[in-house]
Amino acid sequence: MILETFPVGPLQCNCTILGDEETREAIIVDPGDEITRIQRRLTELGLKLKQILITHAHIDHVGGALKLKSLTGAPIYLNEGDLPLLQMMSTQAAWLRIETPETAPPDEALTDGRQVGLQNYPAQVIHTPGHTQGSICLHFAPMKMVLAGDTLFAGSIGRTDLPGGNFDQIIDSIQSRLLILPDETQIIPGHGPATTIGAERKSNPFLK
Repeated sequence: MILETFPVGPLQCNCTILGDEETREAIIVDPGDEITRIQRRLTELGLKLKQILITHAHIDHVGGALKLKSLTGAPIYLNEGDLPLLQMMSTQAAWLRIETPETAPPDEALTDGRQVGLQNYPAQVIHTPGHTQGSICLHFAPMKMVLAGDTLFAGSIGRTDLPGGNFDQIIDSIQSRLLILPDETQIIPGHGPATTIGAERKSNPFLK
């Protein structure tokens, strides 16, 4: 298995490459920016991109997806609850005072319970609204790993003061959908360092 997570763009969104060393296939989660760098890394690793998975439609997570699709031909997957945010891309760009990236509706929907990822490294979609209405996490159960987007961070949770955010909803999503996972489950959040379910259950101040 090839697993690399690195921050991209002005907001340092965590972009993750997951590749299969046998089939040379890969998925990418949240290619928000620096697409030339991401594609170069795929080439260096000898990987063919099969899916572009977006945890939610904030510009720092989805901004580079269409450009990556045009370079690789890989389809974009996004939960349809975030289509309104996708249509607000110029507004989102104005918040950050950056150029508006080109976007398009997703090719596939990341519906709750759907299996995505690679044949040897499958993930189940967990719909976790609250940061946005279409926020999802990707649970790689055999690997004891969750790519959590901006739902859960080390010692914090996703902000809920932007369009589509709801504090009570994100707390419910975390408690009912993530904290039920085994304590040793690794969490790779949308920003910042990795953590575990057990660590957040024990010490995250928002979950007390």
